[in-house]
Order: sequence, then C-alpha cells, then structure tokens
Amino acid sequence: MGRGSQQTVPGEPDSGKAKGVYTWEEVQSHNSRNDQWLVIDRKVYNITQWAKRHPGGFRVIGHYAGEDATEPFTAFHPDSKFVQKFLKPLLLGELAATEPSQDRDKNAAIVQDFKTLRAQVEKQGLLQGQPLFFFLHLAHIVLLEALGWLLVSMWGTGWIPTLLCSVILATAQAQAGWLQHDFGHLSVFKRSTWNHAVHKLVIGHLKGASANWWNHRHFQHHAKPNIFTKDPDINTLDTFVLGQTIPVEYGIKKIKHMPYNHQHQYFFLLGPPLLIPVFYNFNIMHTMITRRYWVDLTWAMTYYLRYFYCYAPLYGVFGSVAFFFFVRFLESHWFVWVTQMNHIPMDIDHEKHKDWLTIQLQSTCNIEQSFFNDWFSGHLNFQIEHHLFPTMPRHNYHLVAPQVRELCEKHGIPYQEKTLWRGLADIVTSLKTSGDLWLDAYLHK
Repeated sequence: MGRGSQQTVPGEPDSGKAKGVYTWEEVQSHNSRNDQWLVIDRKVYNITQWAKRHPGGFRVIGHYAGEDATEPFTAFHPDSKFVQKFLKPLLLGELAATEPSQDRDKNAAIVQDFKTLRAQVEKQGLLQGQPLFFFLHLAHIVLLEALGWLLVSMWGTGWIPTLLCSVILATAQAQAGWLQHDFGHLSVFKRSTWNHAVHKLVIGHLKGASANWWNHRHFQHHAKPNIFTKDPDINTLDTFVLGQTIPVEYGIKKIKHMPYNHQHQYFFLLGPPLLIPVFYNFNIMHTMITRRYWVDLTWAMTYYLRYFYCYAPLYGVFGSVAFFFFVRFLESHWFVWVTQMNHIPMDIDHEKHKDWLTIQLQSTCNIEQSFFNDWFSGHLNFQIEHHLFPTMPRHNYHLVAPQVRELCEKHGIPYQEKTLWRGLADIVTSLKTSGDLWLDAYLHK
C-alpha cells in the first residue's frame, strides 16, 4: 500500500497534510461516483467534490476517475497554468517512482510521440486562431439570415419563396452550428473568457440553444468517443444498436425495443428528421429550466423574439411556428448526416482504456478535403485532427493532418479518409451490419 493511503478520507482533499505516494492500483480503486481520484503528469488528485463545480460538467471529468487524465487534460485546457490553481488544493500526492507514467496497458511510445507532436504543433503556432476567419464566417451567416427574410418580405409568402427562404435559413442555422462549435472549443481567441462569452452569444442568439447544455454534452463525446455509457452521442435510447459489441449483447439478452434488423431503414424516419426539431429542442429547453441556466435561457429567448418579430407578421403565429419547425427539420438532416459519418461506422464498444491517439483514431475518420466539404461540414471532415487537438482552430486542420498521418503510419494505427458519398453511405451500411448482428444473436445465441 502507498504511504499516503491512510492520510485521506474518500471525497475530501488532503489539506495541509503530508503528500502521499500511490500505486496505480490504489488510484484505480477510487473510481466511484462519490470517490474519484485521477492522475495528471504523475500527480494524484482527489476530484470528488471539485467534479460538481467543474466548468465542463461533472460527467466529463468523472469519466477519467481512477485513470491517467494527462492527455485529455492537456487537450481540453489551452491555459494549463491557469487551471493549476484549481488543481493545487486537490493534490493528494504522486505516483510511486516504481510506477509507470501510463496506466494499464497504454503504449508508452505512442503517448510520448504524441506528446512530442503536440509540442511541435504548439511551436508552429497551429493552436492560435485567426479571429478574422471566424468574423467572416459570422458575416456570411448574418447575410444569409437577412437574405431569407428579405426574400419573403419582398416576394411574398407563396410556396416557392417560402421553400427558398427555408433552405437559406437552414443553411444559416447549420453554419451557425459549426461556428458555435468553434467558440465552444475555445479555438478562436487566446482568452478562454472571450470564447465563452461569444459562445453564449452565438449559440443563444443565432440558434436559440444553451452553451452549458452543449459543453456538458459535447465534451463527454470528446473525452470518451464511441464508448458505451460515456459518450452521450451514441446513447440512442434503445432506438438503435451501434457497433459490433452492443448488438450482440442485446441479442443474447433478448432485448427488442425496436426491430433492429431494420434500423438502417427506419433511421431515415427517426434519425435525421427528428433529432433537432424534436429531441434537441425539448432537451435543451428542459435542461435550461431544470438546471437554472438563466443566462443561457435569456440568450435563447432573444433568438425566439427576433424570429417571431420577423416572421409572425408574414406567416401569423401558427404559420411562423410551422415554418420554424420546417427549417429545423431541414437543418437536422444536414447536422445528422455530417456528424454521424465520422463516428457511426467506426469502432463503438465498452471502455478499453486506450491512449489518446489510439482511442481517437479508432472512433473517428476523415472525409477528403475540398472547398465544398470544408464549408459543408464546418471543417469536421478533418474529424481526426479535431479530436486529437479539440482547441485547434479549424483553419489549421489541413496543416497538421500530414504530421498526424505520419505518426499513425509509424505506429501502425489506421488513418481512414473517405469520399463524402462513401462517408454518408457507410452510416447506412454500418447500421445494417449492426442490425444483422443483433438478429443473429437474438435468434441463435
């Protein structure tokens, strides 16, 4: 046993006492909801109480309880020195000198090589954003919003102007989604506070959504992508079974909430059409009210006030509500296909405790670069680079991609890049494969 193990009470920081020396076995034993330790740069911290105040939410930090969190900590915090002042009171001690720096069976060579690559990236200035790039992106969203309103104001509310306006507004909403994503990842300004402030403005006033809701959900996805029970993006509420492991487990347990062998067909009815207009709209409003995100709710209300001020005089209250949901319906298709083509066809499984490079490459793939693909996906066609360096501004993804590919080749880690059409088709193909696995296990195992 480490000599520090008798000096602390689970759930309480070690304040004013001599710091302990711990083994990985001891650290890994503190991984419950009410008793959470983690390791950063060989330092052992008790984050049990701090997790409740963590700006990114208690779940994302809790997902690394009992583990080495050095790589995600570095990836998510652009100003590590600022964060140190929050870590210092939580310090319990350090790993014993005989303990390796990596927990479990992580490849030390991969971890070290990626650390070297990140240092090179920082030296090259690739983590520094160009605010003008994002300002121009914002300007084209505002122009689209104005164009949509002017179109129906001048040409009337017939079917053709309404359809054209809805396409324009859906385009503006999709692009605003990519823009809020940039600020949410702290990739625009050097100061995190500026990014957070503009994030609330963009996601609230341009989209009617919540920055806190997005942060707490999205960073879980980045911390543990495609890991069952930890990545909310693959929590499909038993509507779909994804990957190769979960379908078999459901089949063996005779779980049949849906006819999963047909999920590649009903996906077109339940996935793209309903995610944003039904599930997200309800979930966002419910979250803001129940968790008392009053600042976010106020920003969201400015979006709805602006929308109904512009469109209620043209379509009436009922008509403007129907128009709102139709625009969301169109945007939802765009959002679902773009965000899922990088993840659903990839490995989806239980926690395997992989190193940062390996877990991100196994759960993400790229779509080949072109001007259209970059714009259409908000540069998320470079999903690999985005996941490896979540705070990197998107205009630099193409610059770091060759270095990432070279590192993957060195360690024999597959680096997948597809055409846009192949990426979209693979969503359906993977859903069918998973459904067939479920049916086979359901009938024969």
